[in-house]
Amino acid sequence: MSTATRPTVPALGPRLSAMMFLEFFIWGAWYVTVGNFLKGNGMMEAIPWAYSLCPIAAIISPFFLGMVADRFFATERVLAVMQLLGGLCLLLAPQVASAESQTAFIGVLLLHTLFFMPTLGLTNTLAFHHVTNPEKQFPIIRVCGTIGWIIANVIVSKVLHGDASAVQFYVAGTAAVLFGFYSFTLPHTPPPAAGKRATARDILGLDSLALLRNGSFAVFIICSFLICIPLAFYYSYAPVFVGSLVEDPAFNMSFGQMSEVFFMLVMPLCFARLGVKWMLAVGMLAWVARYGFFAAAADSHLMALVIAGIVLHGVCYDFFFVTGQIYVDKAANPKIRGQAQGFLVLVTQGIGMLIGAQVAGLLVKANTVGADIAWRSVWLIPCIAAGVIMLVFLALFRDVKQAAPAETPTEVTA
Repeated sequence: MSTATRPTVPALGPRLSAMMFLEFFIWGAWYVTVGNFLKGNGMMEAIPWAYSLCPIAAIISPFFLGMVADRFFATERVLAVMQLLGGLCLLLAPQVASAESQTAFIGVLLLHTLFFMPTLGLTNTLAFHHVTNPEKQFPIIRVCGTIGWIIANVIVSKVLHGDASAVQFYVAGTAAVLFGFYSFTLPHTPPPAAGKRATARDILGLDSLALLRNGSFAVFIICSFLICIPLAFYYSYAPVFVGSLVEDPAFNMSFGQMSEVFFMLVMPLCFARLGVKWMLAVGMLAWVARYGFFAAAADSHLMALVIAGIVLHGVCYDFFFVTGQIYVDKAANPKIRGQAQGFLVLVTQGIGMLIGAQVAGLLVKANTVGADIAWRSVWLIPCIAAGVIMLVFLALFRDVKQAAPAETPTEVTA
C-alpha cells in the first residue's frame, strides 16, 4: 500500500492505542474479581473452573485464528463480531449465576472466553499491519493495554466496590459491546493468510517439536510447563486471599500491573547483564519469593508482605514469560518461529495454566474447613514447587550467550 493512500502513523496511533486499551480493560474488569464474586455468591467451588476457561480457550483459539480468521475475513470485522458476542455473554453471565446453577454460569463464561481469547491475536495482527516501525511503535500501543487493565481494576474495585458483585460483568460487557462497534471503524486489515492452505500441523506448531532435540530447549519447555502449574495459584486465588485481608482487593492487585510497566522499561538493561538463563531464573525466584511473602502474610496479616508479593509481578511476568518469548525467537529458525511461539503459548498459558488452576482448586478445597481457608499451607505448596523447578532449571539449562534485544519486547499480556 502506498503512503499516499495509507493513513499516517500519528493518525493511527491514538486509534490503535484505544483499541488496545479497550481490549485489556474488558479482560481486567472481570478476570481479577471473578473469584471474589463466586465466593460471595456461594460458588467457591467454581473458582478453579472459572480460571480454567481462559487456558481452555487459549488451546482452542489457534484453530480459529489459523483456519478462519487469518484466511477469510478482514481482521477488524472479525474483531468486531467477536467482541459483540463476547460482550453479550458477559452481560448474560450474572443473570444465570447462583449456587444452584454454577454450571450455567461457567458455560456462559466459557462462551465469552472462546469469543475473547482469539481477539488477543487479532488486535496484535491489526496493530502490526498498520505501524511502520513495530519495534518502536508497538510497545507504546501495547502499554495502553496494561493501562486499560489497571483502570478497569480501579473502576470496578475502588470506585464501584464491585469485587464481589455483578457490576464487574456489566462494566466489562458494556465495554466489550462498545469496543465491538468501535472495531468497525478501525482501518481495513485484510486477512494475513488469505489464499494459503491451513494444516493442523502448522496451527499446532508441530514442526517446532524438532527444537526439543536441543537439550537446553527441552529443559526450558519442560520447566516452563511445570512452573505454570504453581503460577496458576496466583491468578486463581490471590484476589480471594487479598480480599480476606482488605477491601477493594482488585485495586491492590493492580499494583502488579503498574510494576509490569516499569520492569518492561528496564528489561533490556537487565537482559544485557544477566542473559537468558539468569533472567529466567530471576523470574522463577520472584515467584518463590511472592508465594513466600503470601505464606508469611497469612499468619501475620501484614499487608506490606502482600503488597510486596503483588509488586513482584513485573519481575514474575516480564523476566519469565517475556524472556521465554525472546529465547524461543532466538532458538527457532525464521521458518518455524511463529510456530515455536504458538507452541510455547500452548504448553504454558494453555495446558500448564489449565492443570494449575485445577490443582489449585483441589489444594484450596483440601485446606478449607467451613468458611476458613488455611492460606499458609495453600501458598507454601506452590512456593516449594516453584523453588524445586528453579533449581532443576539452573542445573540443566545451558545458556548460549546472545545479543540483548535492542528494544523492549513487544508482546505482553497482563
